[in-house]
Order: sequence, then C-alpha cells, then structure tokens
Amino acid sequence: MKRNRLSRRRFIAGAGAALSAAITTGPVTAAHGASTTSSNSTAPFSYCFNTSTIRGQNLSLDKEIEITAKAGYHSIEPWVNKIHDYAKSGGSLTELRRRISDLGLTVESAISFSRWIVDDDAVRSEALEQNKRDMDVLSRIGGKRIAAPPAGATRQAGLDLMKAAQRYRVLLELGDKMGVVPQVEVWGSSKNLHRLGQAMFVVIESGHPKACLLPDVYHIYKGGSDFNGFKMLSHKAIQVFHLNDYPADPPRETISDRDRVYPGDGIAPLSQILQDLHANNNRAVLSLELFNPTYWKQEPLEVAKTGLAKMKAAVNKALGTG
Repeated sequence: MKRNRLSRRRFIAGAGAALSAAITTGPVTAAHGASTTSSNSTAPFSYCFNTSTIRGQNLSLDKEIEITAKAGYHSIEPWVNKIHDYAKSGGSLTELRRRISDLGLTVESAISFSRWIVDDDAVRSEALEQNKRDMDVLSRIGGKRIAAPPAGATRQAGLDLMKAAQRYRVLLELGDKMGVVPQVEVWGSSKNLHRLGQAMFVVIESGHPKACLLPDVYHIYKGGSDFNGFKMLSHKAIQVFHLNDYPADPPRETISDRDRVYPGDGIAPLSQILQDLHANNNRAVLSLELFNPTYWKQEPLEVAKTGLAKMKAAVNKALGTG
C-alpha cells in the first residue's frame, strides 16, 4: 500500500510538471511555428481554407488552390488524398509547390486519416507507412503540418491514453525526419479523444518539443468539453485552429459534421474562444473547415469568399480589429 501511495504521488508530480509546459507562463511575441503573416502584430490571426468546405464540388487540387488564392486567404489546408491523386495523374508536385508560392499561399496544414493510434501493431505499422507517404507528398508542396485524428479509435472506449501518447511521439519522430509536424486532433465522435483534456494529455505526455493540438469548434462542442479550457493553453499548444460554427438544432447528441455552418451563423461562443486565444498571445492559423452539403451545391469561389468574410467578421467582433 505504501508503494502504491508513493507511485501515485510520483505520477501526480510528473503530470503537474508536464502540464506546466502547456499552460501560459508569460508574454510572448509570436506563435511557435506559425507563418510570418500570423505573427504580424496588426493581424491577430491568419486565415486558411480547408478544402473540405468545397469538397462536394469535386474540383481538382489545382482548382482548389486557385479558388483559395482568389478568395483572399493566406494559406490552404488540402486533403492529402488529393495530393496523391494529383501526382498519380501526372501532375508535378515541384511545379505545384511553385504555383502555390506564386499565388502568395502557404500550406499550413493538411488532412489525413491514418490509424496511428490503434492497439493493433500490424495496423499501426501500416499506418506509419501511410503517414510516411502522406508526409512525403505534403512536404514536396511545402506543407508544414498534418492532422493526426484518432482514426480507428472512435467506436470503442478504453484506449490507454499513455500508450496513445507514446504512439504520438513515434509519429512526431517520423515527422522530424520528413519535415512535417503531426497535430493531435480532437474528434467529438471518438470514444477516446472527444474531450479537450484527453487530447492534451496525449500532447503533453508525448514529451516531444513539437507536440501540439489541432482543435475544432464543432468537435469541442460535440465532445462535451467546455470552451473555457482554451484559457489554460499556451501559444505553443495550438498552431492551427479549425474555425466553424454550429446551430442550436440538432442538439449535441445528434449533431454531425454536415451541420456545421459559417462562423457567426450559429451559437458557438466564438468571441470568447478568440479572445482567450488572443489573451494567451496565440496567433494561430484559423482554418475554415465545413462539410455542409448546402454549401457544396453553391459556386465554390463564392463559398470561399463568404467563409473568409465570416471569419474576419468573427475576429473583428471579438477583438475590435478593423
């Protein structure tokens, strides 16, 4: 019994020390790893376009990039499968990278769904090979980060989060070699990483200096966490933030990805969220990620422009910026 009490005290002490690395400790000037645009003191955040927002229009990757630039975004967050498809169809990733740069864009993040977190060793090994391929094509177009959601760990609860943290570190070490940073993504529908605290546990206990969180307004709500949790996260913890909104109906229990709406068109406490990020000196890349089938039926450039205008309006309302 004495040994158990001692082990418990050591665990609590270690967790407390780890947590201090993720909470706000003092004033800083720019987000770790953020783009030059996002660290500009006159622009509290930079704006990114996640191409899921026009996924239903079934456009080619180069067309999505063109729309992103025309709409006025600073950066793009593509889906990695689109990059693979572009290369398989004979497209040059070197030329695509040059095109992205010429349009004044950066690739701040990308979406992938490998099952890096699962208990099955064989599946996890295959997932790492997928991540290697994904990071390779992403780095070739200048991509900086990649989503690491709990794919494969959604339906059954009970995943050992300490093991998840160890697996995330393996993913981060692969990222070190490939030049891409994986970001733990909260999924509101997951039985294991649906809470902000669960995801941050994995981030903290990975013990890796580049470990970070990829939060999403909709997923935080769906998973049941309180948005006040963002008050405790430093600028280093969040580099990219999926911005969206959700309506009052359907309720939390039945709401799904398709119900996401433009920022400001729902009931999410966006002003509080943005104020808390800003107060912690966070200059995250705000990436518009929607899956609304209504928007998929509309002209994609207008959807992109509307989304950017709505994001800027939300920031202006929260911070009083012009």
